[in-house]
Amino acid sequence: MNKVIISVKNLAKNYGNFQAVKNISFDVYEGEIFGLLGPNGAGKSTTLEIIETLRDKTSGEIIVDGINLDSNKDGIKKIIGVQLQTSGFYPGLNLVELVHLFGGLYNQPVEPMYFLKLVNLEDKAKNKFKELSGGQKQRFSIATTLINKPKIIFLDEPTTGLDPQARRNLWELIRNIRSQGTTVIITTHYMDEAEQLCDRIAIMDEGKIISLNSPDKMIDELVATGFERPKQVKLANLEDVFIHLTGKEMRDE
Repeated sequence: MNKVIISVKNLAKNYGNFQAVKNISFDVYEGEIFGLLGPNGAGKSTTLEIIETLRDKTSGEIIVDGINLDSNKDGIKKIIGVQLQTSGFYPGLNLVELVHLFGGLYNQPVEPMYFLKLVNLEDKAKNKFKELSGGQKQRFSIATTLINKPKIIFLDEPTTGLDPQARRNLWELIRNIRSQGTTVIITTHYMDEAEQLCDRIAIMDEGKIISLNSPDKMIDELVATGFERPKQVKLANLEDVFIHLTGKEMRDE
């Protein structure tokens, strides 16, 4: 059985009389891609921000790689990487300068070209962040989560607003990061993305986890109830058509 790297027990978060997170419990295993899904207001962002040490909890217990959140937040910060939204970068700095900046924040030397190569941006090293395309900005944002060599990274809707080719390129990057042994926690509103990437998924609604399983098992359980789609599923979809017609190579300009 895989090692539990994040353990959440009876987590609750209240804002006055409003319960945003209602005594939820779940585990994340080392080396998996774990999806936390739910409609807006479900409590998923609050849950992740608490694990990331960005927001205080009301009650419950969180253990990250053996470190108790209550007694050692700084210890948790040292082993996680959190994706920034693209608005969090200085637009006038080039990518090499930004990597050096993040290295300074983590108080460790960095080799910018190593991290840029990880996300296929070495040819953009001297470009300013504001000059990048949407897909390139997202790849660079993920690169910055890796600078402190984290055991766990958190990606918040990493492909929102990207075209189909850029989305699939980012999926491949996320798989490559996981293949190096890093645990990935992801939120997304794209169900195809969650189905393709995630080993397991927790679905939240109204502050509670209403289902937790692998995508395949969730689908099998639904089919077992007698559910049928109203129309036959084709062997391809429009996204496949778009990529087939425009080419599969990386084109983010």
